[in-house]
Amino acid sequence: MNTTLLFVTSMLAVAAFALSVGVLSWVVKYRDPVRQRLAALVTPGSHERRGARAAERLAPLGRWLLPGSKDERARLGQLLFLAGFRQANALGVFFGVKVVLAIALPVLWWGMSRALPTLTSTQVVFLAGCAAFLGLILPNQWLEKRVERRQKRLRDAFPDALDLLVICVEAGLGLAAAIERVALELKYSHPDLAQELAVVNVEMRAGVDRETALQGLNTRTGLPEIRGLVGLLVQTLRFGTGIADTLRVYAAEFRDARTQQAEERAAKIGTKLIFPLIFCEFPAFFAVAIGPAALRIIDIFNR
Repeated sequence: MNTTLLFVTSMLAVAAFALSVGVLSWVVKYRDPVRQRLAALVTPGSHERRGARAAERLAPLGRWLLPGSKDERARLGQLLFLAGFRQANALGVFFGVKVVLAIALPVLWWGMSRALPTLTSTQVVFLAGCAAFLGLILPNQWLEKRVERRQKRLRDAFPDALDLLVICVEAGLGLAAAIERVALELKYSHPDLAQELAVVNVEMRAGVDRETALQGLNTRTGLPEIRGLVGLLVQTLRFGTGIADTLRVYAAEFRDARTQQAEERAAKIGTKLIFPLIFCEFPAFFAVAIGPAALRIIDIFNR
């Protein structure tokens, strides 16, 4: 009996380990940036286009759910704009998704509740209402997280873009040509920032004033680092000072600011490690250090 139980337990452990390895390898391959870049080169934006076409069908459904407050509409529109959704019907699509989730989740729960006969009808209705509430709340949380992730990608790409911009300007290129060159260089490594810089270059070529095009970059990104760069470039264009010197000074100040931020984070590590040490390492240390002595004392008193 014990041999059979040990064999079954061992087989279950091996199966769980194999399943974990398979899932982990799939996740690693799916998240591999090289594979994502090659997929983007082979089929550029195909999944995004299909998803956009499917989402556009939800726009008429969400129009009747739009908030009446103009401030709330402006806030959600700004979040969608920062998240990269620049279509005119983005707000309607967003609320259409909320309507679909608010209906689909309770229906899904209603079907699953058939397999739980111990639940009363009141509990089923209450949990269905909770599912509908989640369907209305989850898109807002997803949108905020998407904005945070996109701004993080832009923030991580900004130092490389700034260094390339300084090199291009010092090499003799004008501002528009330098921005175009930086956008081409960052097309695959940092596509989000490259797209925003390409928009600035297209607006300049279309005849939009350079200050207006740069202010549009600030509006589309919402980052304080880019806001400082845009303000500096606008002042340079307005007063006619040298762009290369201005960018060199700003790059040096930006490196100092990033160094200060890194030092600040490093100084906080000691405080943040207190709780993991207390709740994770100290119990194991006390068990190893004091455990044998405590067992010997208990054995002595039992005699």
